[in-house]
Amino acid sequence: MSNMQNKTDVILIGAGVMSATLGSLLKEVQPDWEIKVFEKLASAGEESSNEWNNAGTGHAALCELNYTSLKADGTMDISKAVKVNEQFQLSRQYWSYLVKQNLISNPQDFIMPIPHISFVEGKENVTFLKKRMEALSANPLFKGMEYSEDPKKLKEWMPLMMEGRTSKEPIAATKIDSGTDVNFGALTRMLFDHLEKNNVEVHYEHSVENLKRASDGSWELKIRNAKTGQVEYHHAKFVFIGGGGGSLPLLQKTGIPESKNIGGFPVSGLFLVCNNPEVVEKHHAKVYGKAKVGAPPMSVPHLDTRYINNKKTLLFGPFAGFSPKFLKTGSNLDLIGSVKPYNVMTMLSAGFKEMALTKYLIQQVLLSNENRIDELREFIPNAKSEDWEIVVAGQRVQVIKDTEAGGKGTLQFGTEVVSASDGSIAALLGASPGASTAVHVMLEVFEKCFPEQMFEWKEKIQEMIPSYGISLVENPALFDELFASTEETLFLSEGKGQKALSFH
Repeated sequence: MSNMQNKTDVILIGAGVMSATLGSLLKEVQPDWEIKVFEKLASAGEESSNEWNNAGTGHAALCELNYTSLKADGTMDISKAVKVNEQFQLSRQYWSYLVKQNLISNPQDFIMPIPHISFVEGKENVTFLKKRMEALSANPLFKGMEYSEDPKKLKEWMPLMMEGRTSKEPIAATKIDSGTDVNFGALTRMLFDHLEKNNVEVHYEHSVENLKRASDGSWELKIRNAKTGQVEYHHAKFVFIGGGGGSLPLLQKTGIPESKNIGGFPVSGLFLVCNNPEVVEKHHAKVYGKAKVGAPPMSVPHLDTRYINNKKTLLFGPFAGFSPKFLKTGSNLDLIGSVKPYNVMTMLSAGFKEMALTKYLIQQVLLSNENRIDELREFIPNAKSEDWEIVVAGQRVQVIKDTEAGGKGTLQFGTEVVSASDGSIAALLGASPGASTAVHVMLEVFEKCFPEQMFEWKEKIQEMIPSYGISLVENPALFDELFASTEETLFLSEGKGQKALSFH
């Protein structure tokens, strides 16, 4: 066994889209810093970032109904939708900067234009969608959104979904053409290629087994080479834990006070994927419905046109499953191992509070394939079971923590950064909107962990991400300018995207 010691400025744990984004941002603002990446799998973007392990939606709240809600007075609260949209614009701007600087190329290999549609059925849901449309269309970030209850118009927008629809229930949809499909796996691999060309050491098949504070304030990581079994010790001034579902156990090993009273609950996802090219060609949109009463926000059903390996595909889901693993490649002991004396009450409180979620997961696990096809038929009335097969998507670990608003054991839906008070270590926990808002989240890491450097970095950050620190809602002219510019750089006008696809 080796006791090799290595010192570096920054260590990134996990080769997913979050580490890729943080690493590439750091290389731009502080090119002289030495960065090392350790990933337990054999290549980049194999867990949550992989194109088959997430929905591939550029989350901008254009069609996701769970980002808007009715207030007690009957008005529509769009604040969360606006926030998510502004955060996605930061990602678009940064990706556009990378393309313009020739740091990555062929953006059509990771992002494609696709209409985003919200679809509802039933009088109450139609009323909800109409109010949502009225509230959003008055906002400059949601310009171009259309609404219709007319079956003829809806057939133009989503012919596959209207074929054979006999229900007498009222239906409605909104459509906006500025939506995107994002292949986060391809983006992650591009960013790691860029990092490796810029002297970032990326070590695959290396597992971080432990982290502890060294006497000089740096972090010492015990890392095992999976191929040789050799153990190495690496020291870094700053560590980012971006290991998807695997981040929580590593955060707990740090022992920082901020890691206490946090738990995680794993939820696995399943999608139906269409294997009939004729059916795939009849649909061209991401269509999001409304979660059933009692179902959690992450269960919103959607029918997605996807571009994977430059091939058009069609997926429906997600269906929830349960596995005690925190990663697809994790251990069945992950969940039980994450329960500690300091978070056991948090976890138990969540168990009592979230009976509806528990019931929902049990129902989902018990679904047969025919049950899943029945749910698909709510979107595609003529769906044939032989045209669809199940794909197991990624594991997500929903954060459970004690909050002032929700009390002990509150289940968190979203993405959050947990960092030490001295900014020497940070971990990313949570799920959707996740990868879509990676740039915003990594800028939050900058603000929390590098407050002293932010003054000198600010000019470079604003060069890369012009709307950083500026509200686009309050500056609609700037939004229009940046939206048009990123649309051009990323080939996001519908014609360009389709043309680019045909060349492969």
